Amino acid sequence: MKNFISVHDVSNINALVEKALEYKANPFKDKTLGANKRIGCLFLNPSMRTRLSTQIAAQNLGMEAIIFNVGSEGWALEFEEEAIMSGNTVEHVKDAAPIMGKYFDVLAIRTFPSLKNREDDYSELYIKQFIKYAGIPVVSLESATLHPLQSLTDVITITECENHKPQTTNHKPKIVLTWAPHVKPLPQCVANSFSQWINAWGEADFVITHPEEYELAEQFTKGATITHNQDEALKDADYLYVKNWSTFNDYGKIYCNDPEWMLTQKKLKLTNNAKVMHCLPVRRNVELSDEILDSAGSIVTQEASNRVWAAQAVLSEILNAKR
Repeated sequence: MKNFISVHDVSNINALVEKALEYKANPFKDKTLGANKRIGCLFLNPSMRTRLSTQIAAQNLGMEAIIFNVGSEGWALEFEEEAIMSGNTVEHVKDAAPIMGKYFDVLAIRTFPSLKNREDDYSELYIKQFIKYAGIPVVSLESATLHPLQSLTDVITITECENHKPQTTNHKPKIVLTWAPHVKPLPQCVANSFSQWINAWGEADFVITHPEEYELAEQFTKGATITHNQDEALKDADYLYVKNWSTFNDYGKIYCNDPEWMLTQKKLKLTNNAKVMHCLPVRRNVELSDEILDSAGSIVTQEASNRVWAAQAVLSEILNAKR
């Protein structure tokens, strides 16, 4: 693995999932793999689980992790080629990224969409410029359109749950990605990425449900069944992935904030005792009710804890490829 930006960087999803679960069982089995190696974690926007889990994963492999909050601790970066830097930006990525390439062995970057210009956000300029100029492997800690470490974690968590079930012949779990209300427009990153990974994984019946006008980009959802009828989607579901996202076509808007889309115990009765997932942070009693989050069917804590093993598996693949 050279970089980790999307599911397309993974040759075998199940093998990567198994590696993550092996690390969960024995976190320090490769504790010298990253000896005398450094990972630089650059954050252009805030983070909690992504930052902490990546740092822990690196340390489990013997790497030194250095965290740098670009917005508050460094110069404002310019990413456009041939920019006339007479505004607020102080340093060009063409100058900063090669330096990072000398300081670190792996560079991990978290960016965020503006939700103002879809063409700009979906160009993924920021992360592509670091890949172009750093000269070392780059790991996405979330980009303008995707969150691959979260999605790998989600597949790990579903696999883990499936491994604890009695095996039935040719049973594919039904996984539903359901839109949820929110108080402000959120990016499509997690929903895009989850759709991309579940479709590529190919081991589930995958349904996406959302209000009208909340379609995601077809490049990520192709292969899924899409419906505006949430109750229909929830029927016999084994896993429910709850997430808000803003509009894609009329970019970055909230049209609908219908509280009827919030998942409740009543709606869960339509499912096959479904496990409930969310990437966190979650707005309680807006996106998800207390009764769901605090119930035995919620696996959000298990899911979040698996972020460490997802990051560790990815870093291990990159370190082994560099040998």
